[in-house]
Amino acid sequence: MAAARMDAAGELSNRRAPGFSLPDSNINYHDLADYRGKIVLLDLIKTSCPVCNSSHKILETVRQKYPDKVTIITIVPAMEDNTGTVLQFVKSNSVKTPMLFDCGQVMASYLKLTPKKSNIGLPHLFLIDANGMIRNDWEYVGGGATSVFEALWPLLKEVEMLINQQSGPVAPPKK
Repeated sequence: MAAARMDAAGELSNRRAPGFSLPDSNINYHDLADYRGKIVLLDLIKTSCPVCNSSHKILETVRQKYPDKVTIITIVPAMEDNTGTVLQFVKSNSVKTPMLFDCGQVMASYLKLTPKKSNIGLPHLFLIDANGMIRNDWEYVGGGATSVFEALWPLLKEVEMLINQQSGPVAPPKK
């Protein structure tokens, strides 16, 4: 069995983060534009995925270390997850960040899915800067239930680098 690892999937980075407005389990909508000026870690998961389950421990550590500068948003596919599975996931993993339901369009736009490239590799984590640009992304590569975040500690360096770069004003949204 090959060791699990996180690979930067560069083709999905260095572009504007697609906008969205998605509901959480309480039908409160969350719009990516509301988080402008903060670094966003956008986590695409399925609650039944063992690797996805373990990821929130590390993401929670990042949230606690940078509570005023970093926002974590988790998106699950509505065709595979529902309010019950999400509430169980939140309870089991002490999730304190929004978990949103996507009917497919948001994941498709972030993962650049097409009819020829329709495989959804989850978990997938996107690092979005304060100006709404995807600075990096990682997809789980490998098998088994080994935590992909064992190799993700370099994320902390990238987050710190973005925080240090934010000393100037945030650019206004492009129209």
